[in-house]
Amino acid sequence: MSTTAIRPTTQRPSNRFKTPRAKRIILAVIVVVVLILMGLGTKVVGNGSGAAASAGEFSAASYGKTEFPKVQKAIEKQAVDASTLAEAIAADPTAAGKKYGVPGTTGPELSVKFTGTVSGPAADGVYPVTVAGLPTALQIRVQTGPAINGTDLRDATGKITFGQFTNQIDYQNAGAALNKQMKKSVLNKIDTTSLQGKTVEVVGAFQLINPNGWLVTPVKLSVQ
Repeated sequence: MSTTAIRPTTQRPSNRFKTPRAKRIILAVIVVVVLILMGLGTKVVGNGSGAAASAGEFSAASYGKTEFPKVQKAIEKQAVDASTLAEAIAADPTAAGKKYGVPGTTGPELSVKFTGTVSGPAADGVYPVTVAGLPTALQIRVQTGPAINGTDLRDATGKITFGQFTNQIDYQNAGAALNKQMKKSVLNKIDTTSLQGKTVEVVGAFQLINPNGWLVTPVKLSVQ
């Protein structure tokens, strides 16, 4: 009696997923799924909403508002009378920077206070101020806006460092935020367009680059 071997039948895989039309359908489904997942992870906030800055994200507006009062207080505390500072700088700028200042990138940051007369018109929002008793070669200028340049307010205290920020952009924005808040808290309270000839009392900071030229960014400015 002969036996016939029964061979197992092998099913060939369906080619229905290999057609161009099927591939297009599969791709479309994948795209839809990805878009849905992206939508679930996206939070829409209104323009100007405080929720725009998520946790851990740098907010320049919040930083300026909370940190400027601290910077203002620190600069006031460490401010040196202009006559004392001018005498020390004239004798030895390096020693004066080490004694009274905070190390900076291109020169020490110094905090100063003085009362003087605005001796000329503003040039791009910067007024010359004459302080009695100082050397005639020394030119003191005070920034009053609208543009406040530099990072003196950020750097003058020595307490704000790059390591406190995620990246260079946030570090730069911190300086700009302090300048902006200073304008709001200090300069917006006075008429900075007509200071010529008036006596002003100033507390502020500058970077010692030119011993005979101080460009002061104020943290306090009052007109007498």
